[in-house]
Amino acid sequence: MNTAHLGLPVDVPSTALFTDRYELTMLHAALRAGTADRRSVFEVFTRRLPEGRRYGVVAGTGRVLDAVANFRFDQRVLDFLAERRVVDDATLDWLADFRFRGDIWGYPEGEVYFPGSPVLRVEGTFGEAVLLETVVLSILNHDSAVAAAASRMAVAAAGRPLIEMGARRTHELAAVAAARAAYVGGFASTSDLAAGFRYQIPTVGTSAHAFTLLHDTERDAFTAQVEALGGGTTLLVDTFDVAEAVATAVEVAGPELGAVRIDSGDLLLLAHRVRQQLDDLGAKNTRIVVTSDLDEYAIASLAAAPVDAYGVGTRLVTGSGHPTCSMVYKLVARAESDDPDAALVPVAKKSVIGKSSVGGRKWAARRRDADGVAEAEVVGSGPVPDDLADRQLLVELVRGGEVVGREPLDAARERHVAARAGLPMSATQLSRGEAVIPTEYLHA
Repeated sequence: MNTAHLGLPVDVPSTALFTDRYELTMLHAALRAGTADRRSVFEVFTRRLPEGRRYGVVAGTGRVLDAVANFRFDQRVLDFLAERRVVDDATLDWLADFRFRGDIWGYPEGEVYFPGSPVLRVEGTFGEAVLLETVVLSILNHDSAVAAAASRMAVAAAGRPLIEMGARRTHELAAVAAARAAYVGGFASTSDLAAGFRYQIPTVGTSAHAFTLLHDTERDAFTAQVEALGGGTTLLVDTFDVAEAVATAVEVAGPELGAVRIDSGDLLLLAHRVRQQLDDLGAKNTRIVVTSDLDEYAIASLAAAPVDAYGVGTRLVTGSGHPTCSMVYKLVARAESDDPDAALVPVAKKSVIGKSSVGGRKWAARRRDADGVAEAEVVGSGPVPDDLADRQLLVELVRGGEVVGREPLDAARERHVAARAGLPMSATQLSRGEAVIPTEYLHA
């Protein structure tokens, strides 16, 4: 099975070992106890948003579906587990035939979420559902953190294009996932070719300072780049003197030069100076791209500057200070007996202040005011009120083990724009605050 589209090396046949050992030891013990086949419901949620954030962004759902579909224990994996004595022979036999046959519902990718939102609901036997915990959380926590940062940066950019360029600042596989999540959150393109190949995200890139330093003069470097890539290319103008470089760039490429990039210095001041110089040189359509450790606050500070596009790396792929969403995967209901038709009973952790959870198989809906603006996230475990019946958030993703919720990445990207637009205006303020709408619980 070729799993290159998952961000995995092509010789890795499954996602089954993207898990913690205790998932398998719990399965082992449950099989011995005769409880592994009890119907169970797990939910993914976060108890709080990262400090200062007003909303979260669901990202990684498509990758979760890929991971579930490829969660198989082939012979190499089984041999590894046997050699390490992770589980007994009976459990290995059970794993040899494993495929997830349950159901998964969740917030569609690109949707916003709040504390307590059941972002994903996994239903099946305890044995099959518990195995998915680690891989599901690793994907959703990472991708949603990047997407949330991307969304805030997109708001700050106010329609100006954003370029994801963080591949050199994170793990090589995480870089591909980050580019995908950034695209969901509002970025227009990526510098990472693997992300472009796997997810059809537009890719961009021209040259670094090394290319300029390779040549005897800056003019030689610019000439080589323009001759190779055409006058519409982007020339990097801050290797030496910015004003001199801009003048040389226009001389070499002509007034139809595509863009210049500034990667250091006082970006606000330089952008104004470069714009004036370009205009004076007749290059009125030449765009200005800025990079250099940008985040949403730096982008917002450049709102009045004549900047046409932003390139963001480190702060984006690390979630702009919040590299995880602290999502958890908790058992919220299980059958009251081993009978396949036994009723589900709510269960919940209550032992530690601040780490408790709400039991019961839940639905979620977003209540809106008369103007269509969200005013509360309503989460319930009983009947859905009539006034919320057409506003439910969870959609079917997996039915009987078969993926039914795949969609183009652009659909998630477009959904996020619409979801964010439906929030109160204060959601897009960069100042710190609590969740922009409260979460209300309705119990059965």
